Amino acid sequence: MATRTIAAVDLGASSGRVLLARFDGRQMSLEEVYRFPNQPVMLHGHRFWNMLGLWDEILAGLRKARKLAGTLDSIGVDTWGVDYGLVDADGFLLGQPFQYRDHRTIGVMEQVFARVPREALYRRTGIQFMPINTLFQLYAHERMQPGELAHAHRLLLIPDLLHNWLCGSFTIERTNATTTQCWDPIAGAWVTDLLEQLEITTSMLPPVVEAGTALGEILPEWRGDLGLPQVVAPATHDTGSAIVAIPAQLADGWGYISSGTWSLVGVELSHPVMTQESLAANCTNEGGVFGTTRFLKNVMGLWLLQECQRRWAHDGRSIDYDTLLADVGAIPAFAALIDPDDPRFLAPENMPDAINAYLLEHGQVPLTTPVAFARCIMESLVLRYREVFQHISQLTGAIINQVHILGGGARNARLNQWLADALAVPVIAGPYEATAQGNALMQLVGLGELHSLREVRAIAQNTPTRVYSPRSTQYAAWSEAEQRFSAMSSSRIP
Repeated sequence: MATRTIAAVDLGASSGRVLLARFDGRQMSLEEVYRFPNQPVMLHGHRFWNMLGLWDEILAGLRKARKLAGTLDSIGVDTWGVDYGLVDADGFLLGQPFQYRDHRTIGVMEQVFARVPREALYRRTGIQFMPINTLFQLYAHERMQPGELAHAHRLLLIPDLLHNWLCGSFTIERTNATTTQCWDPIAGAWVTDLLEQLEITTSMLPPVVEAGTALGEILPEWRGDLGLPQVVAPATHDTGSAIVAIPAQLADGWGYISSGTWSLVGVELSHPVMTQESLAANCTNEGGVFGTTRFLKNVMGLWLLQECQRRWAHDGRSIDYDTLLADVGAIPAFAALIDPDDPRFLAPENMPDAINAYLLEHGQVPLTTPVAFARCIMESLVLRYREVFQHISQLTGAIINQVHILGGGARNARLNQWLADALAVPVIAGPYEATAQGNALMQLVGLGELHSLREVRAIAQNTPTRVYSPRSTQYAAWSEAEQRFSAMSSSRIP
């Protein structure tokens, strides 16, 4: 067969990339051709995404990909979940999309629960409760800008908005639709009745399509630059795309962590688990490809370390990631622990100060050096991952014999080894570019080259990985630290 050339646009919360994938029928190669920053914009005290700036960068990357490839067969976009843009019938934005860390949703969950009980919401959607969820953003939007939702032709999540600008499609892809907490995974429909109880209009909600759906040819205005590629919806939620690329040989027996700004910790199931127990544990059922369910929890992730680095750079103490990790071994083990999911860490002005405030409140000594902060964050994340996997096994009956680490965090050798030690199972790191690889694999489905999850994973297994074997001598120390950690975080929802 002729080699297929695919442009995968992977837009993350802090940076975006355009990657060129080539598929010869057996193996796929990936080449990053363009990278750009993604910085929120502050206006009148609120956080927004700079969508037009991002669009300009994406086009620059796609032009470069087309120039390198000669011809592009398809383009697909994945991003984070929950955020949205409101558009008119021509796809023009009615306003700049808010960023999920914006403060407009503070206190909104409680207002929503006063109208629709959390049990009723979970029973219908199976999604964990977080103030960033689209449902709470929409409730806040209606109160902050009354009537604007009703004026919109369509609400499009961020990757679907970009697909609209590429090909004119007014649809949302299902893996991302599930993150909104406005989607019923059993009925396969929007929960319009619950939204109407909340006085949120539903006329702007678009049709939902499956990952791997060809959305249409690129608009005429872009053909001079980009040729005639199909626009194909991958799993548009970046975690959904990452899980596609897990090089798993077995249907079950494994867990995963998609490790980046957020850590998504979970297992892949054939159906949702929407029980009272999973509600109490605040676990989520997000859509996967080919009808699967990603049963998982959001853990704060490497955002904690990224924000510390940002603050140190602001204060003139810039320190790079590799230097931090190289020196972590000099700090005593478990000298300081935090609960990564404490709400104060969601969007603090000064992350090191927020961490030290937490330590003081919990009878621990404040930290002074960047490397001490790095060790505290990494050990705390490992203990939280261990706690979450234990809860997930209890709730689903899943037996986790190995854990796949995907994304940028897969490069953190010390974190991966610690996790293997703490869980007493092998940790398989890679692919590092799991999101872009999964994006491209589902585009191959849309192009008719692949037809099932088995075929997709067979290609994914050709990706190099690194295995971290557990060291039995370390397990007891992690178990002892877990007792401290559990006592400290016991006031939090599991």
